[in-house]
Amino acid sequence: MHEVKVFDSSGNLKKVISIKKLHIRSKMQLDSPSLFRKNKRTGRSLAKPDKTEAEVPKL
Repeated sequence: MHEVKVFDSSGNLKKVISIKKLHIRSKMQLDSPSLFRKNKRTGRSLAKPDKTEAEVPKL
């Protein structure tokens, strides 16, 4: 693994990510891969009932 150099849009060096930090990140990713998901789901979950269903009392 090599250090990573991060540049901004104008080509200036913003930061350098060390090998040690990359190893820590890879260990974190092995423990909980959901933290690093690219396609994170947004919006409400399917388990919640609709607002209208919750307001209607059942007899």
